[in-house]
Amino acid sequence: MTSFSVLFWLNKSRTKNNTPAIYLRVSVGGKRAELSTYQYVTPALWNASAQCVKGNSEEAQAINRQLLTLKANLHKHYSLLVTSGEPVTAAAVKNSFAGITEHSRTLCEVIDFHNRRFAEKVKAGKKSGRTLKRFEITKEKVIAFLKAQYHVSDRPLSEIRFSFAPDFEHFLTTVQEIGANTAMKYVKILKQMLKLAVDQGWLVVSPLAGFKCTYEDPQRERLTMDEIMALYNKQLIPRLAEVRDIYLFCCFTGYAYTNVLHLTPDNLVIGIDGERWIVKDREKTQTAERVPLLPIPLEIVNRYKESPYCQLHRRLLPVNSNQRYNAYLQEIATLCDIKKHLTTHTARHTFATTVTLENDVPIETVSQMLGHKCIRTTQIYAKITQQKVSNNMRALRDRLAAPGVGLQRTV
Repeated sequence: MTSFSVLFWLNKSRTKNNTPAIYLRVSVGGKRAELSTYQYVTPALWNASAQCVKGNSEEAQAINRQLLTLKANLHKHYSLLVTSGEPVTAAAVKNSFAGITEHSRTLCEVIDFHNRRFAEKVKAGKKSGRTLKRFEITKEKVIAFLKAQYHVSDRPLSEIRFSFAPDFEHFLTTVQEIGANTAMKYVKILKQMLKLAVDQGWLVVSPLAGFKCTYEDPQRERLTMDEIMALYNKQLIPRLAEVRDIYLFCCFTGYAYTNVLHLTPDNLVIGIDGERWIVKDREKTQTAERVPLLPIPLEIVNRYKESPYCQLHRRLLPVNSNQRYNAYLQEIATLCDIKKHLTTHTARHTFATTVTLENDVPIETVSQMLGHKCIRTTQIYAKITQQKVSNNMRALRDRLAAPGVGLQRTV
């Protein structure tokens, strides 16, 4: 009979709250297969020689009972494979224990399953079609990587290893010359898809679970208030003036191109303060953006009330196609002597920094207006600028110089 053993060990590269995971290693005839026990213990409490947790605490005893149960079950599945006459390998014992067969699912099957479910949510109006497109592109990237790395167009889940993640990221950044942050987003999506495979019982544990997605902090361009006013005051021909107005509207509302494109007069409402507000759900997050209109965006809205395009298509503003919009923006930047790459994203960044945060609007308020679900997302925009530092220090200087503060020199 082929030799069989089960070894428990502390995997310090797989942690939860900085506590290593206890892994088990199945060995059959010198071949190995590993999986997590989903138990975690500090190194000081792990007895490597006895393969158990030290001490008599309730937690230690509970973990040790779980380890004994796992070992007994693995011996049971090994015996079942031996008596069935099936080929007995470490991977076969692991998969038998997990209730799956060696080739029950492939990577592309999991991706397709994930995307079909997401497409159903898009059809129901619960998710964004743009996000689905990103998932479909992820599959294209994965297939291109599989062909380049393994000369296949698909791969069994049982053959996916931890190295798949860093190798995939390396392929995206070097072969396909994708930016580091964009490449990491594709890896993050792939991790999400493999987590679904775990949830469905097709994997015991995701081989990419321990891969940490890291991102470079990009320099996010934004306009200063002087540059905003240079745009506002510039005399332009009609086709450029319309694009300039849409861009300024984004600068003063924080709205992304897609949301502005679909604004209708119904999105213009009277707020609790009696002023005009724009209310719209973000397509990306299905979170409402509620933004009071400042004088300039309100003026822009009023300017296009009688626009034939807006009346025909029932739109609030005459927005061009994205390609034409971005092309015209560069022409406008040149005419206004602005040495920055103007996009819908720079307008959103401008709203978050120049228009709001630099004018002491609380970040919680900015987060709500941007339609963010989590304030951590807003903090990406909340870079401390020189203008913000200057404003704060000027206010502090004025307070300290005020009579009665007590910081004047006494004679």
